[in-house]
Amino acid sequence: MNTVATGDDARPRVHPADPRFSSGPCKKHPGWTPNNFNLDSLGRSHRAADPKARLNDAIVRSAELLNLPSDWRLGIVPGSDTGAFEMAMWSLLGSRPVDALVWESFSSDWAGDLALLSLPELNVLKADYGQLPNLNAVSPKNDVVMVYNGTTSGVRVPNLDFIADDREGLVLCDATSAAYAMPIDFTKVDVLTWSWQKVLGSEAAHGMLALSPRAVERLTTEPAPRALPKVFRLTKNQALIEGIFKGATINTPSMLALEDLHSALDWAQSIGGLNKLHARTEENLSALDAWVQQTDWVEWLAEDANTRSSTSMCLKIVDPAFTALDADAQQAGIKAMVSMLAKEEVAYDIANYRNAPPGFRIWGGATVDADDIRALTPWLNWAYQQFIQTAVTGEQQHG
Repeated sequence: MNTVATGDDARPRVHPADPRFSSGPCKKHPGWTPNNFNLDSLGRSHRAADPKARLNDAIVRSAELLNLPSDWRLGIVPGSDTGAFEMAMWSLLGSRPVDALVWESFSSDWAGDLALLSLPELNVLKADYGQLPNLNAVSPKNDVVMVYNGTTSGVRVPNLDFIADDREGLVLCDATSAAYAMPIDFTKVDVLTWSWQKVLGSEAAHGMLALSPRAVERLTTEPAPRALPKVFRLTKNQALIEGIFKGATINTPSMLALEDLHSALDWAQSIGGLNKLHARTEENLSALDAWVQQTDWVEWLAEDANTRSSTSMCLKIVDPAFTALDADAQQAGIKAMVSMLAKEEVAYDIANYRNAPPGFRIWGGATVDADDIRALTPWLNWAYQQFIQTAVTGEQQHG
């Protein structure tokens, strides 16, 4: 944290050491510098032996850090997490009904895309922002499409107990803001996707696609009932394209972004691996929650404490003076407060996602320091007081 002197006693005197709380791309890991990058692969073909080995090494290291089961396949694919998840849906779904779990923006997007795939049946199990749908309504006979953590709502599944061990369908799980931050039971999922830009704080544009043996069996025995573009093809002549999972990427990757990922993996290993990543993330949740519990104008968007995200931490304003404003005025208020905080170099990019209710979204992934969360909270109080005093005064003058 940085202590600064100001001429306004109303302003807190301590700034976060780093004001980056964006939910993606996310803050770089502590101590990050490009000066330590291995640049040997830059300016070379990614198909050459050494650069390809560097890509494969990133796959192996990512799988080891996540404790991915040894019989799973993991590959680097184009299009960030979105590309990875679309690839999985278009390649794997179509042979049986699908249950789609929807409780925020991206899960809603997946349900919208599923409606285009000519599925035998699509069951959308939906809940409003802040809640989870009825997880017990998921059928073990159906394929399941879900997010693990609602990046735009701050609501996560507390566990995967609702997934049957003897299920017939596959479970496709978008875990982009959960991977490396929350424990995931791999016996309950068949496809897992994430991106480099989230919990590890690396660069965007590349996705990770992890496939269980059951998913591989589906790919190789039940061809997708639709034409697939080149960037979605995981099989050839009903055989898995093994090169994708050994560093032979479908299209040209950024070798510079790859080195950024290696830097993040180095850092994660140096601090103690997956358990430490989980612990840092939970500490960030605890730090923000301690402030929420003693603050009367704000509350968690996630109504159930067991479902509150430790990465995309979403807050709503419950002060009657704020909720009495119309929706446009509320969103304008969030924009004004976020602008104040950015101008003070206290917090960048913490407004709610564009389709979410007005509020704040503060990233708490493993690269964020809890002390910075603690230093941020007095500034949230300050920004709110600045805004609401102006808003109330304006309403009185207008009246």
